[in-house]
Amino acid sequence: MSGVVPTAPEQPTDETENQIKSPDPRPDAPPDYNSHFILGPPGPAIPVPAGYPGGLPVGYYSPQQPCAFPSYQLPAGIHPIQYQPGKYHMPNQPVPITWMPGPALMPNCPPGLEYLTQLDNIHVLQHFEPLEMMTSFETNNRYDIKNNLDQMVYIVTEDTDDFTRNAYRTLRPFVLRVTDCMGREIMTMQRPFRCTCCCLCCPSARQELEVQCPPGVTIGFVAEHWNLCRAVYSIQNEKKDNVMRVRGPCSTYGCGSDSVFEVKSLDGMSSIGSIIRKWNGLLSAMGDADHFEIHFPLDLDVKMKAMIFGACFLIDFMYFERSPPQHSSR
Repeated sequence: MSGVVPTAPEQPTDETENQIKSPDPRPDAPPDYNSHFILGPPGPAIPVPAGYPGGLPVGYYSPQQPCAFPSYQLPAGIHPIQYQPGKYHMPNQPVPITWMPGPALMPNCPPGLEYLTQLDNIHVLQHFEPLEMMTSFETNNRYDIKNNLDQMVYIVTEDTDDFTRNAYRTLRPFVLRVTDCMGREIMTMQRPFRCTCCCLCCPSARQELEVQCPPGVTIGFVAEHWNLCRAVYSIQNEKKDNVMRVRGPCSTYGCGSDSVFEVKSLDGMSSIGSIIRKWNGLLSAMGDADHFEIHFPLDLDVKMKAMIFGACFLIDFMYFERSPPQHSSR
């Protein structure tokens, strides 16, 4: 009986129906429902890939052979997303920055200052440098300038050589370069070296900051005034004529509270704006990562806005810049 294929023994029809319709012994089993699935016409035959004599299981396709579904081709220059945005950032990719939309050019406005014409306050956020705390090596300061919507307005970078930074520390002369979203330097701030070993009331010992916008064109100065118990500055125009005054608190080293520097008129009767150094808890006490909030009127002359903006950095270097501790070797 070589031509007969052995099959399973047939069961009576009644027994088969009983097995199919027998209730499920589980107490909470769902009831049986009649399926409404209707088989459709057969699809096109897929060739069996080489190396798989028995074919592949249903639902699997060989990576070496073309599958029955056409693959989607991305346009040129576009890469597929490999991680959920904002959750699993790739270490070798820069963090995306949201910039403030660039305004149109305005007459009688230095190029690059058009952003300030639309703002009445800005935030100055200093980068935290862990290398300074670990190695006691002073690095160049970096700041992010943002609006209330957390959009980047400018980036400020210090440009000082290593010897000057680590030899003079907080008294060092510096150059700060302000760049916009296109990477163009739109403003330069310079502080010359001032000897502090002589009498503080001597004009040669007072700190001064020059603001240039565009770089090479001076628009004003921020000059320190000697005062016995508080920080006092004058904001001057390009001819060194006093325009506004900045009056700080009696103690700038208060722990647990903000330090407010008021911007007033020359007679001290009108309040124009303020420079507020925000208290950031333990980071403000131990780290060198300051947060300033600058307020000024929306309709204030844009050059005076830039001068108040520049005064913030002179205040930071004089009162809130902390040099890393020096580790003495024995």
